[in-house]
Amino acid sequence: MTPPVAERRPVETTHHGRVRVDDYDWLREKEDPEVVAHLEAENAHTEAATAHLADLRATLFEEIRTRTLETDLSVPTRRGGHWYYGRSFAGREYGASCRVPVADPDDWTPPRPAGSDGEDTDPDQPALPGEEVVLDLDALAEGHDFFSLGGSATSPDERLLAYAVDTVGDERYTVRFRALVPPAGTDAATAPAEELTGVLGGVTWEPSGEAVYYSTVDDTWRPDKVWRHRLGTDQSDDELVHHETDGRFWTGIGRTRSDRFLMIATGSKTTSEWRFWDAERPELGFRVFAERREGLEYSLEHAVLDGADVLLVLHDATGPDHELGVAPPEPTAPEQWRALLPHDPAVRLEDVDAFAGHLVVHQRSGGDTQLRVLELGDTGPGLPAGVARDHLVDFEREIRTVGSGSNPDWHQPTVRVGVLSLAVPTSVYDYDVRADELRLLKRMPVLGGHDPDDYAERRLWATAPDGERVPISLVCRADRLGADGEVPSEPLPLLLYGYGAYEISMDPTFSISRLSLLDRGGAFAIAHVRGGGEMGRRWYDDGKLEHKQHSFDDFVACARHLAETGWTTPALTVAEGGSAGGLLMGAVANQAPEQFGGIVAQVPFVDPLTSMLDATLPLTVTEYDEWGDPAATPEVYDRIAAYAPYDNVAAVDYPPILAETSLNDTRVLYVEPAKWVARLRAVATGRREFLLRTEMSAGHGGVSGRYRAWHDRAFSLAWILDRLGLAG
Repeated sequence: MTPPVAERRPVETTHHGRVRVDDYDWLREKEDPEVVAHLEAENAHTEAATAHLADLRATLFEEIRTRTLETDLSVPTRRGGHWYYGRSFAGREYGASCRVPVADPDDWTPPRPAGSDGEDTDPDQPALPGEEVVLDLDALAEGHDFFSLGGSATSPDERLLAYAVDTVGDERYTVRFRALVPPAGTDAATAPAEELTGVLGGVTWEPSGEAVYYSTVDDTWRPDKVWRHRLGTDQSDDELVHHETDGRFWTGIGRTRSDRFLMIATGSKTTSEWRFWDAERPELGFRVFAERREGLEYSLEHAVLDGADVLLVLHDATGPDHELGVAPPEPTAPEQWRALLPHDPAVRLEDVDAFAGHLVVHQRSGGDTQLRVLELGDTGPGLPAGVARDHLVDFEREIRTVGSGSNPDWHQPTVRVGVLSLAVPTSVYDYDVRADELRLLKRMPVLGGHDPDDYAERRLWATAPDGERVPISLVCRADRLGADGEVPSEPLPLLLYGYGAYEISMDPTFSISRLSLLDRGGAFAIAHVRGGGEMGRRWYDDGKLEHKQHSFDDFVACARHLAETGWTTPALTVAEGGSAGGLLMGAVANQAPEQFGGIVAQVPFVDPLTSMLDATLPLTVTEYDEWGDPAATPEVYDRIAAYAPYDNVAAVDYPPILAETSLNDTRVLYVEPAKWVARLRAVATGRREFLLRTEMSAGHGGVSGRYRAWHDRAFSLAWILDRLGLAG
């Protein structure tokens, strides 16, 4: 099969005296019929080159489908006077969100809808008495090739719903309103007829319920404005509440759980500034809490400590891993913040949720996620004023990811908690703060007899070239281990995943589709490389800007460690990563092609030099703190040029590569992988097995709809299994 050949049309640019020639820049003209034809030819070639995997793709799709409980319900979450839950139905792509009134205000035990235990139910019948369908997503998606629900929010009186939809994939949403069944004792509401267009995500209701707030983006897709829309008026009359003019900063708005404060957050990658509006003093308007200081990050949450209203300030003024401070609800300076949880270099504080009776702190230590609960009340021995008890919630499994789930009600005495691992499906608990008890509400069903004990999970450590120890999370079937139970009896086909950017942690999570790899005798591992946040802020700082090479070194070190210790071999290792993880894939393909038997790069950021040189592109200016500004200095230009995958394609034998992208992606433009594959075909030697697959009606997150997403994953997984020798 002869792959498409993109014509070379050299474009020469010069920066800091460096001349750069780009043969394929013409592929960025998205509306050009010639470009569309080239992408379609690439898709046809990819389909032909993988035609032998068609039966396997169909099998994998069926494995995903038959392991998934298609008609299912989420655990109801209480908000105001209702319990809210989601329903999915066999044969339908999107499902529905529903609610029922709270029967007993004093009972916080979630009701158990019909079908909660996986039994057959009639999808046309209510799952609970009094069920109201808040949104029928399948009906909203009808007639659209792509559909995504953004934010949806009920009004404070629970009589109206504002919801946002995207039917293109460019993440610019249209907000609509609908009337809901009024709570008992209240009158029905009339839904406003207006629509809000060009909205980022969703809206935030004003406590009065008379207006909503929303954000919009500028031409570079930077959220730069916050607007107030009074219901019943035209969008053209909306009030501009805040306009962020610094191109490095984004902005957005939200409401505290207590419903007392509206918060406008403004931030860059390194600096924060928040404005707050107090419902008890609305005449003061939005006020800046603490003026921005370069390098100071903070966030705010309303709490009541020892009978006094305060703002909790999670900040890095005293150390990079953050401190939890306390301040009055007034404009203050960092010097005035009182420490509630002082900075600890061994513990990264990531977030805090405040409730009437307790605080929940999300933190990590030693690479593990933790939930810390501060019970409020009479001051306990050695604790800050108003804190009765400070403790970690105890979980049994050593390698797991924990986090609080949907906890919208200020007065709830429980914390909804999610726990999962590489082998254990998501388990939903309610943690009773006063009783210090975890109550299992539901474990995600996996049909077909899945037993977590059939799988072995391991935490391994690789050594990077500079001596840094890099954690690896790994899972395989337990019966693939040798007699000692520590390593496999023979090398395993292994899929190695990586990301390494933005302080985003790739914590161990469960995947139904991954079982198709594991049950065929393969293994899956995550390389927790620098640039992520797994080991605290230091881990992030040591993998960005001038330290970005550490991310690539770490990933290669993990691959080599797994091969040298008998877990796998280079030929049996396929690497996978997406977006910034796609940059990781492109870099390691250039720097260590011999270490991998295949590479999957999804929506890959493989042309960072071109993107970061163009300040008019989406997100470029806001990304300077992550990658640097190559237009500003020759040092930054040279640094990015040294690792940029597109610029460093060489005449070497690359492993087979599958690049997947989406035409309407606004975060990583489709042109980056399109150019990359074109250059690989023109320059590489040896096998030259490079495939480009472009979704023509999707965005950064890929296709919409669960069945389409399963087909999409089945395609990638079939290619991976084929590379690993597991396709038979």
